Amino acid sequence: MTAVLYVLVVLIWGTTWIALKWQLGPVPIALSIAYRFGLAAVVLFAWLLWRRQLVVPRGRARGWVLAQGLCLFCLNFVCFLNASQTVASGLVAVVFSSAALWNALLARLVHGRTMAPQVLAGGALGLTGLVLLFWPEIQAGHATAAGLAWALGGTLCFSTGNLLSAALQAEGLKPVQTNAWGMAVGTLLLLGYAAAAGVPWVFDPSPRYVGAWLYLAIPGSVIGFTAYLTLVGRLGPERAAYSTVLFPVVALNVSAWAEGYRWTAPALAGLVLVMAGNVLVFRKKKPVSAGAPATPSPHPPARA
Repeated sequence: MTAVLYVLVVLIWGTTWIALKWQLGPVPIALSIAYRFGLAAVVLFAWLLWRRQLVVPRGRARGWVLAQGLCLFCLNFVCFLNASQTVASGLVAVVFSSAALWNALLARLVHGRTMAPQVLAGGALGLTGLVLLFWPEIQAGHATAAGLAWALGGTLCFSTGNLLSAALQAEGLKPVQTNAWGMAVGTLLLLGYAAAAGVPWVFDPSPRYVGAWLYLAIPGSVIGFTAYLTLVGRLGPERAAYSTVLFPVVALNVSAWAEGYRWTAPALAGLVLVMAGNVLVFRKKKPVSAGAPATPSPHPPARA
């Protein structure tokens, strides 16, 4: 089941980049994100009511859900869409793919978890591979300091949301439950900002925009975020975030079909490094020999 979730995340989020690009246009960024998560929240609440699994977070979990909504379903997308206006999309993807390393660092700082060497080595290999994959675009782009700051801010918000989800799952709440509330929070925050800032309330009825909106809301948010945050609970934030290194590879193939991207020798070398990093991250530790002292696991046991 874990492998199925992982493949779902890579394939779905690997194909949302083109949909995000199609949403840039007459609709303000804040409203596009609000439309996306508003629809996703409605679908999740309807599903939970039908399954009789709707739970209202209480105690400290309520504050964590509010923080998750702010970080994961509001600020990080505002950051990435703003970054995409001044930084080459490949470079934004490279920055976002550092989430595996940021997750490991934040887990170390917040929870005192040991940073597994193979996770760090695999993440470094994956990032090196991505730089090779996107090198022509990076060279051709005109990155600005502000754009890079937006991309880094979005990645940090995403990683913070990962840790909050792990904490909520440790409290016994399922990702589908916390996502519904978190997406509702993110939507309300974005709509509140739009109203306060006097953002014009517009919607693009074109088939491209509507199709992108529906794809981002249902597969991209309802399925993608639920699958990903379930992986966070099962694998830990560090290993789950390695999917962010893989899905840009899928995005490149979509770009080859939709935008005429051409594979090059450096790009193929980068793909090999990404795959090698994936093997490192998920390589099982050797069993402890008899009589040898056991080493405590840096991650909590997998949840059923």
